[in-house]
Amino acid sequence: MARELTEVGVVGLGTMGAGIVEVMARAGLSVTAVEVNDDALARGRAHIETSTQRAVSRGKLEDAEREAILGRVRFTTSLEDLSSAELVVEAVPERMELKTELFAQLDKICPPDTILATNTSSLSVTQLSVATGRPSKVIGMHFFNPAPVMKLVEVVRTVVTESSVVEDVEALAERLGKIDVTIGDKAGFIANALLFGYLNHAVAMYENRYASREDIDAAMRLGCGLPMGPLALMDLIGIDTAYEILDTMYKQSRDRLHAPSPIIKQMMTAGLLGRKSGRGFYTYAGRDSAEVVPDEATPAPGSAAEGARPVSAVGVVGSGTMATGIIEVVAKGGYDVLFQARSAEKVEAVATALRKSLDKQVARGRIDETGRDEVLARVRGTTSLDDLADRDLVIEAVVESLPVKQALFAALGEIVRPGAVLATTTSSLPVIECAKASERPGDVVGLHFFNPAPVMKLVEVVSTIATAPDVAATAHTVCAQLGKHAVSCTDRAGFVVNALLFPYLNDAVKMLEAHYATADDIDAAMKVGCGYPMGPFELLDVVGLDVSLAIERELYTEFREPGFAPAPLLEHLVTAGYLGRKTGRGFRDHSRR
Repeated sequence: MARELTEVGVVGLGTMGAGIVEVMARAGLSVTAVEVNDDALARGRAHIETSTQRAVSRGKLEDAEREAILGRVRFTTSLEDLSSAELVVEAVPERMELKTELFAQLDKICPPDTILATNTSSLSVTQLSVATGRPSKVIGMHFFNPAPVMKLVEVVRTVVTESSVVEDVEALAERLGKIDVTIGDKAGFIANALLFGYLNHAVAMYENRYASREDIDAAMRLGCGLPMGPLALMDLIGIDTAYEILDTMYKQSRDRLHAPSPIIKQMMTAGLLGRKSGRGFYTYAGRDSAEVVPDEATPAPGSAAEGARPVSAVGVVGSGTMATGIIEVVAKGGYDVLFQARSAEKVEAVATALRKSLDKQVARGRIDETGRDEVLARVRGTTSLDDLADRDLVIEAVVESLPVKQALFAALGEIVRPGAVLATTTSSLPVIECAKASERPGDVVGLHFFNPAPVMKLVEVVSTIATAPDVAATAHTVCAQLGKHAVSCTDRAGFVVNALLFPYLNDAVKMLEAHYATADDIDAAMKVGCGYPMGPFELLDVVGLDVSLAIERELYTEFREPGFAPAPLLEHLVTAGYLGRKTGRGFRDHSRR
């Protein structure tokens, strides 16, 4: 049975350490808070006092509760004051030599049964443990920043950590109101191992000038529902901290995807450390400010839409869910819409689905009946591609098959008037293949809407090597008219969102395949620790394992990056017919839910 710990210590009172002290004291524990000198101690005390006062002002704490919390904390500069602690958590800077020296000192000061816990986010807990004479009493207790807010704690056991120590720390995490995931000692643990590979990939994308910092960040926020874009998150974490974590992960894994992108070290050397220095990937109003201010790399408002061709009449080819959603969005944007489907029955089905969607919005008060009728009046259907001849813009949303799309673009290239823009909604196929088939490649652009199109704000505007500048500008102008946020990228597998999302999902599958953690723990780590709306296995089951595998194969085929090779477990599940929610089973069994 787990011990109920009452006397704990925290060494290091930076942002993380001070947050851990607050969490412990809020849970009723007696806390000894240690810093290296009086100035650092005063800063740590001020951080805790400010944080708890903020909680009072927001109505989350009473004054009396705040006083009780502060009364449970003893501030000191002497490690000797930890001589009666039952558990000590170190939160000193992420340097192995500093942490091992501290653990060696604590080993001499603390009683033999005291648990020594490290808050490291990337260093080897095993290596830290052997600096003591009690490696079986050493464990990782990785809190997430800010500790009073973030619910996740990664409990990291080594091969020699006693089971009773694990039980004690798990019980403590529960008492602190945290969700714990217990895992083995591997660089990055769960959350950072998955997060930093994704962040590094986003940095490489920016470094290679594939997309702007603003577009990369907007794509991941709006396309995946993430709380922050990857480059803004790098600035928040700190460029130097990110470099140290990636470097540690690379040295252990030798995975090239963990090797820090060169620009990260260059920025670190130049002192561009992110928010804490006032400049990183973005420029901030000052040191430690969250306010982004314009700099020389900030795009001028509306610059992407300069020189656009005029558009008033739009054609849409297709009758599926995506096509119907695009028809609704374009008609709501005020455009005259003519859609083409393969049969009269499909034309009628689209019209019925469109009316049903708009009726539902009327019932929910999102539009009135007059608005609904105006949208419907702008939409007509046809079974003949020839009827699209007078359109200014034609958007195809047919099945994701290259031969089908090539045949369609060959026809559209002949039918649609010269100067009209032809757009494909493909999410994974090369846009240039469609452009070439049309025999008017300068007029062709990718317009990748996200599903459901009426809800999702993001559109990826994909320019091929042949796309005319005024065609890309037209795409941006239309997106603005539709109330969408357009991001620009070139014609490369995955564009922005899928190119960053699916390698991360693949890494999660590999982690499960290696039996490092369960699907539930991995999902919890990313949702609770990183604020993701869904865990990777929840998302894979929703997207469909077959769809995910197809995208990962496209990425691997184009980039030939060994780390992008689809995880064998994913291939086996697809072969077995376990495709996710649509078949009732994927990484989880959905048949009884």
